[in-house]
Amino acid sequence: MVSPFKRYVEIGRVALVNYGKDYGRLVVIVDVIDQNRALVDAPDMVRCQMNFKRLSLTDIKIDIKRVPKKKTLIEAMNAADVKNKWENSSWGRKLIVQKRRASLNDFDRFKIMLAKIKRGGVIRQELAKLKKQAA
Repeated sequence: MVSPFKRYVEIGRVALVNYGKDYGRLVVIVDVIDQNRALVDAPDMVRCQMNFKRLSLTDIKIDIKRVPKKKTLIEAMNAADVKNKWENSSWGRKLIVQKRRASLNDFDRFKIMLAKIKRGGVIRQELAKLKKQAA
């Protein structure tokens, strides 16, 4: 029988925090405490326990032992190129675009609106030319 699941809660699984003060941060599961909680760590945070409901599992997995030292974890993350893999994944790119859009000010949004209107006009003109040629 084929399992419908592709991502498992396991030591070395990279997860995205989807709630709380660490929202949007990539963490690595370094130990499973019980059915509801895991010990997570990242290079720029203090190791802590986190509820599974606050974690979204990613496809990225690194090869580490249970509860590694911080230095070992950082080396493993660099060796697995986690940051680059995340930024090249569609999920990571989508979140980067969302952050960029959220940081725009009113004038930037106005310029984007004008560019969209201009692009729409150019597309409409080209489409009219193609229709005229086809007719």
